Amino acid sequence: MTRMNHPFIEALGKIYPADRLLTRDVELLPYESDALTAFQSKPGAVALPVNEAEIIDAVRLCHRMKVPFVARGSGTSLSGGSLPIADGLMIGLNRLNRIKKIDPEQRIAVVEPGVINLHISEAARQYGLYYAPDPSSQSVCTIGGNIAFNSGGAHCLKYGMTSNHVLGMKVVLGDGTVTRFGSESIEGVGIGPDLVGLFVGSEGLFGIALEITLRLMPTPQLYRTVMAAYDNLGRAGDAVSMVVASGLLPGAMEIMDRLAIKAAEASVGAGYPLHAEALLIVELEGEAPQVEAEFAQLRAVIEESGAFEIREANSEDERARIWKGRKSAFSAVGRLSPDYIVQDGVVPRSRLGEALVKIDELKAEYQLDVANVFHAGDGNLHPLILYNGREAGALEKAEALAGEILAMCVDLGGSITGEHGVGMEKREYLPTMFSPVEMEIMRDLRRAIDPEEIANRGKMFPSGEAPALQMRGMHPLERQGVISRE
Repeated sequence: MTRMNHPFIEALGKIYPADRLLTRDVELLPYESDALTAFQSKPGAVALPVNEAEIIDAVRLCHRMKVPFVARGSGTSLSGGSLPIADGLMIGLNRLNRIKKIDPEQRIAVVEPGVINLHISEAARQYGLYYAPDPSSQSVCTIGGNIAFNSGGAHCLKYGMTSNHVLGMKVVLGDGTVTRFGSESIEGVGIGPDLVGLFVGSEGLFGIALEITLRLMPTPQLYRTVMAAYDNLGRAGDAVSMVVASGLLPGAMEIMDRLAIKAAEASVGAGYPLHAEALLIVELEGEAPQVEAEFAQLRAVIEESGAFEIREANSEDERARIWKGRKSAFSAVGRLSPDYIVQDGVVPRSRLGEALVKIDELKAEYQLDVANVFHAGDGNLHPLILYNGREAGALEKAEALAGEILAMCVDLGGSITGEHGVGMEKREYLPTMFSPVEMEIMRDLRRAIDPEEIANRGKMFPSGEAPALQMRGMHPLERQGVISRE
């Protein structure tokens, strides 16, 4: 029996057939959380549209009847950004998965929000083009979610984030208004307010993207990839500074520490040296003559940095193997621990070594293992905090460590998020970065676009409670059986 009011369900039933309107508990169960499984909430109903008209009608109904909604693609958010709103409507976008157009002359792709990130590059390959943003989940994550959280990926150092590759969008705002931002032409970018930039990264608080025009890039003529092993994590961090100081601009620079190496190697057999304390992966790409010249320079820098082992990828298979290990690192850590928190903070690149030393100190203080995987080129840290959720207080302890890492990022001049967003997980930390006046300006802007605040209600802005109190709707001591509520 659904907990939503029957008039709303009846009205939804006029938009969606019974097989695409889920209201029974057993049907709602798979939607109760996203990739941040510590947060759980049951939606009142899940609607599965197959065209944009059904999305627009549902949003307008929600606005009229004041029912909050959240849009969801593959549910890969690591910040609880696509967590259902209790008794609200979840709009699943996976069936809107058409690539409507690829124009090789304009170098654009026009897609629906449920299109898988990697499928765009696969479709554009025949034209010598590809879509540059490549989050680790690119084989499953959708463009709609990438837009909501301004996703990046390993190659964001050179090519930027999702916002750098979205030219235009057709959207439905929280009040049901349908409008267009931007255009299909890159020449239109920069004229007037940057409404595309405003929408990208807004975490679903403004509405839903219905159709997206993306910029495509020419496929690089040549990739040269090198993997260097170090006996010290700090030394690997210093190597990043040396590469940047040399004047090179790699397509990607990634670091993995000993635990991440162990997990990835056990998972996919990438050929990583298990005795290394840290691995640095650097990739150059572009026209062959330039890449070859720069690679010789890069090799000299890496040799000077103190790496005890250096491997070059001499074939596409070897390159793919190196990257497969890195991109599987998040999921592979599940082999080392029954539970873990994936954190996402940013520090200035010049203070990367300092941040890593501090994380080492903190994990010793909390007596928790931390696997470090990060986009070294732009200082985007992804510490994975390992814990056993079956032990009383373990989750709260891991959360406390995660909070200390976020505080450190801000203290060092960085940010509480690089690409995973604020969502549910980090909303109580927002005041560490923004003043009350700044946050109220953001709220005012949100209300100007969505007066009823029905689009992804409850996300991003602080609730006034500690993060742990929001998890599963229970106090931490209640989860441990220490206290109970009437």
